[in-house]
Amino acid sequence: MTPEEVGRRVVALLAPVEATASVSGGQGYARATVDVPLASWADAVRAARDDAELDLDFLDWLSAVDELADGFDVVLHLWSVRHRHGLLLRTRVPRDTPVVASVVDLFPGAAWHERETHEMFGIDFAGHGELRPLLLPPEFEGHPLRKEFVLASRVAKPWPGAKEPGESEAGGGRRPVRPPGVPAPGEWGTTPTPAGAAGAGEGPRGGTPARPARERPARPAPGERQARPAPGERPARPAAAERPARPTAGDAPERAVSGEPGEGSTAAPTADEAGPLGRPLPGERPTGPPRQEPEPDAAGES
Repeated sequence: MTPEEVGRRVVALLAPVEATASVSGGQGYARATVDVPLASWADAVRAARDDAELDLDFLDWLSAVDELADGFDVVLHLWSVRHRHGLLLRTRVPRDTPVVASVVDLFPGAAWHERETHEMFGIDFAGHGELRPLLLPPEFEGHPLRKEFVLASRVAKPWPGAKEPGESEAGGGRRPVRPPGVPAPGEWGTTPTPAGAAGAGEGPRGGTPARPARERPARPAPGERQARPAPGERPARPAAAERPARPTAGDAPERAVSGEPGEGSTAAPTADEAGPLGRPLPGERPTGPPRQEPEPDAAGES
């Protein structure tokens, strides 16, 4: 059955009770939604369960919605295991006397759902008989899912998101998000001293880091700065007298002959230190054996 057919079937079963059928959102997951009077709540659940065409034999969940001054909407979702279709049943209870009939005798699994709804919204289910706390400690006061309930964390610490109900909507944006466990600057004391830093840390988190300050050279006065060359001009070369003297070609042999090493050089090795096979010393031109002319043959002599 389609959601529209399920809704029309439930309305026909409850006649002459005035029930309103509609279809929820969700496209392919849409459900038939039927609003029934508060006095016909248990009868509507029984009719949906016992009808052969509907056969809604599985209770999925039960909860409530706070509608502020209009009261609370109690919502029940049933499902047919054989036909594969569902139904949302709704009824509204007044805020001053939030009482509705229990359906535990029809679906025993509704006991936990009704206990949770009673604990979170403060709605009484007549005929349940055992509405004990399910999620909260016995000493807890209030109903957390009511819209007028103020969370304790909003009292102890400013809320980082939207304004509380009733406050002015003008005012600042969101706070910057920090990684988990990272406190705000200055929130938990001074910055800790890094490992290996000199000095003992001070404060609850170890003190300030011993980081040396950077020393920048002083800037010259505007009149002392060197003028930059104009575009296209080449910088002047130093005079010949100011240039460093270059060594002449004869300096190196004289140092080699005299045996006095120059600056940055090492002394030449002696003859005893020369390499094997008569290798030349550093600075000497290698010489080979004298060239031998070939001897004429005996036939040439005659």
